[in-house]
Amino acid sequence: MSRPLATVNPAVMMSGWLNRCNTGGFSIIMMSKVAMTAFNGQSTTDDVVQGIDLSGKTALVTGASSGLGFETARSLAKIGARVIITARSEEKAAAARKELLEAVPGADISTLVLELSELDQVRSAAEELLSRESCIDLLINNAGIMACPLERTREGCELQFGANHIGHFLFTCLIAPALKKSAALRVVNLSSAGHKYAPVDFDDPHYNEREYDKWNAYGQAKTANIWFSLGLTKRGITSNAVHPGAIMTNLGRHMTEDDMKAFGSQAHESGFEFKSVEQGAATSVWAATCAELEGRGGLYLEDCQVGEPVTESKPAAGYADYALDEAAAERLWALSEEIVGQRFTLT
Repeated sequence: MSRPLATVNPAVMMSGWLNRCNTGGFSIIMMSKVAMTAFNGQSTTDDVVQGIDLSGKTALVTGASSGLGFETARSLAKIGARVIITARSEEKAAAARKELLEAVPGADISTLVLELSELDQVRSAAEELLSRESCIDLLINNAGIMACPLERTREGCELQFGANHIGHFLFTCLIAPALKKSAALRVVNLSSAGHKYAPVDFDDPHYNEREYDKWNAYGQAKTANIWFSLGLTKRGITSNAVHPGAIMTNLGRHMTEDDMKAFGSQAHESGFEFKSVEQGAATSVWAATCAELEGRGGLYLEDCQVGEPVTESKPAAGYADYALDEAAAERLWALSEEIVGQRFTLT
C-alpha cells in the first residue's frame, strides 16, 4: 500500500474532528459548534486543569507506568479524581503507584494489571475491574507500542494493531457496563498524526500477504484508534481521539539509529520542536476534562484544539481524509468483533 503524505518523516508522526451529519441516532458535532480554546501545543497539563475539580469522579488510564500515561494520571489525581492505573505487570503498576503518591500526597490511586496484546488477560482484567468498580467516569486508552518488528498476537493479529486497537477495543467494550453508569462519561483514545501513513487495510490487516512495514503498521493502528472513537460515539459512548504530539518517551524504544537520524534531519529542516511530557499529555487531559467538549464525540484533537483537515502546506498537522470515513469505522467494528469472537452493541 502506498503511504499517504509520504514526504513527512514517520518519526515526526510520533506519539478528525468529524464534521458529520445526523445519522444513527447519535449527537453530531460540527466544528462551528466547538469553540477554539485559549490553549495550544505549548500548554501543559497544569495549564489545562486550572479551576477544574474532579472530586467524586473515577478515572482509568491505561499504560500509566511511565510517560504520557503517568503524567495524565498525575494530573487527574491532582484535581481530585480517584485514579485507576494499568500496567503490564504488578511490579510496574506498584512502582508507578508509589511514584504517583509521592507526586500527589493523599491521592486515591489503585492499580490493575492489563496486557493488551493477550486477550485472555484483557478479559480477566475487565472481569476484575467490574468486580471492584461500579462506575468509571473517564477512560483514557493511552497504552501503545510503535514501529516494532513484525510480531503477532495469539489470535494472529499484527502486534501494533493487536495491542494498540484490538486490546483496547475488547477492554473498553467489556467494561462498558461501568462506563455507561456515568452521567458524564468520556473515553479518550490516543491516536497519532502517524495515522496519516495508512488507513486499515481490510484485505490484509495483519501482513499475511503484503510486505511488513513498521510505519505503515503503526499508521493503520492509529487510524483504528480514531475509527474506534467514531464507533463508540455512534453507540452512545462519547469518545474522542487525541494526537499528543512528538515526545521522547518509552514509546519510541523500537526506533533505530537511522530512524532517529532521519527524524533529527527532518526536525531541523522544518523547525519542528519536541513537546515535553507535560505538554504532550495536555491534550489527553484537556479532552477528558474541558467544558467545551462535554457530550461531544467523534473528534480528532491536537494541541488542545479540535483538529482540522491536513493541508499540503502543513502535512504534519491535521487529520487525513479517511479519518472521516464512518463506513470504514463500522467495518472496523465488525472486524474487531470477529477477531475477539464477541459482539457488542453497547446500547
